[in-house]
Formats: sequence, C-alpha cells, structure tokens
Amino acid sequence: MNFIEIAKEVLITEANELIRASENISEEIERAVELIFNTKGKLIITGVGKSGLIGAKIAATFASTGTSSFFLHPTEAMHGDLGMIGKDDVLLAISYSGESEELIKILPHIKRFDINLIAISGEKNSTLSKYADVFISTNIQKEACPLNVAPTSSTTLTLALGDGLAVCLMKKRDFAKEDFASFHPGGSLGKKLFIKVDDLMRRDNLPIIKKDALLKDAILVITEGRVGCALVLDENEKLIAVLSDGDLRRAILKENFSLDKKAIEYATLEPKTVNNRHILASDAIKIIEDFKIQLLVVTDEKQKVKGILHIHDLVEAGIK
Repeated sequence: MNFIEIAKEVLITEANELIRASENISEEIERAVELIFNTKGKLIITGVGKSGLIGAKIAATFASTGTSSFFLHPTEAMHGDLGMIGKDDVLLAISYSGESEELIKILPHIKRFDINLIAISGEKNSTLSKYADVFISTNIQKEACPLNVAPTSSTTLTLALGDGLAVCLMKKRDFAKEDFASFHPGGSLGKKLFIKVDDLMRRDNLPIIKKDALLKDAILVITEGRVGCALVLDENEKLIAVLSDGDLRRAILKENFSLDKKAIEYATLEPKTVNNRHILASDAIKIIEDFKIQLLVVTDEKQKVKGILHIHDLVEAGIK
C-alpha cells in the first residue's frame, strides 16, 4: 500500500474541490461581507460536530482580524446561551446537510430576534438554507474519504470560505499590521508585529567620538561600548560616520595605517540610519539584513543620535 500516493490523492481531491468552488463563487459572498461589516453587534458562528469544529476556527480567525466574533454551540444555545445573542448580531450557521437536528432546533428562536442569518451549507434546499438570508454553497463532487462519507473535502472548503470572508472584511476595514498586532501581543508573532524600535534601542552610554578623534582613542571607545563600533559626530552633534570593527580590520591592511590618524579616515561615511524610532522592530531587522550590517543608528530628523539598535538586541527579544 503506497501511503505517499494516498496522501497525494487526498490533497489533489481537496484542491480540485477548492478550485471548482472558486470558479463558481457567487454574489452571496458580497452580501455576507456587507451584512457582517454593517452589523452593530457581533458575528456569532454555530455548527455541530465537525462543522462546529470548523466554525470555532473560523470564529477565532474573525476575532483576530478585526471582526468581533465567537462560537456558540447549538445545544448550549438551547439551554440558556441564546441569551448571548443580541438583536444587532449576525449569525453564521454551518451544516453541510443543512438538517443537523441541534442546529435546526434553534433557528425559529434565532429568527425571533429578527437577526440576519448566513448559511454555509452544501444543500441549497435544506431547512437551514430556507431560514437563511444569505446562502453560501459548499456543495462538492467528492469527499477525499475513500468511502466518500467522512467530511474531508467539504470541511476543507468550509474552512477556506471562512478564511475568504475574513480576508474580505480585513480588506474592507483596511486592517493593517499594526491592527493585527494589537490582537496578538504575545508570542513570537506578537513580538514581530508589536514591538517597536523605541522599545529595544539603547540610549545610555553610547560609544560616541568627535570627528577629530584619533583612531587609538576611538578603539578604546569601541572596546568600552561593547557594540562593535563608535559613532562619529560633528561639531553640531550630528552623526556623520560610524567606525566599526570591520572598518578597523580593513584599515590595518592599508600601507599607511596609523593609530595616530583620525578615526574618521577609516570610518564608514553616511552610515545606514533610521529617523523613526516608532517603526516596528521587525522592519528594523529587515533593514539590518538587507544592508548586511550589525547595528542600526536611530536619529531624529536632524541626524542627531537618539539611540542604537544592535542585531543582538533584536535576536534576544525574539524578533526574526
């Protein structure tokens, strides 16, 4: 038995169903997006069994991308949780058959609230679809299950349509990285999207030298600074160069090398800087990687030094 081929066949079968659905997608998607976008309340998602599991994931995706949403189990709804539904909410109900008993039981009560109902179902003429204001089809030709019974292609399609709705709403809301960060403050994702340069940059005891400083004095500053460089400032306290460990190694190879020469003769003029300390740290590390540097100098608009951001600071903070 070739399990590689079996797994490949499952992926191909489900991919084909996704492609077929994309070619037949209707204006009902637009109607669903408008209903959710314009609601003053929450988006409530419900479903039973595997549809419920998919619904819980879809609710989490909506909630993390700017649409207030939660999952409500139909059985719990019949035993008190209907009180969680308000008159300004929208309900998105998921059932491939459209006849799930637990789900169908709550529909008359849902309609009592006179709220809009979006149905995601494979059966256009089902009980669920008849109650719905918007019907989104998940009809498939073949489940990936060899018996064509276990929900596989249908649940994958449902999940993808949920993602499609969430992305449509992100676009409609102009949902940006900064918005996403506010919903994901923890973990590596939150660090990447939330922590700013201002949170990590070093401000104190910076390795600074004047433009007329000698190289031998600059080396002492570099050693004491422990960031592998010295910042060269002019008479107006503006940054004009950076002398790095790499600059020193290259300088030593020159025939006229002398410790008694001015450090600026061996320094890198017009070093890479950033004059906005409020940019994301993840954007700063991209600059460091793109320019193959170890350190980014943070200045104000007049090129006066406000701090430095070393690649080690970013790595230690978990910014990748």
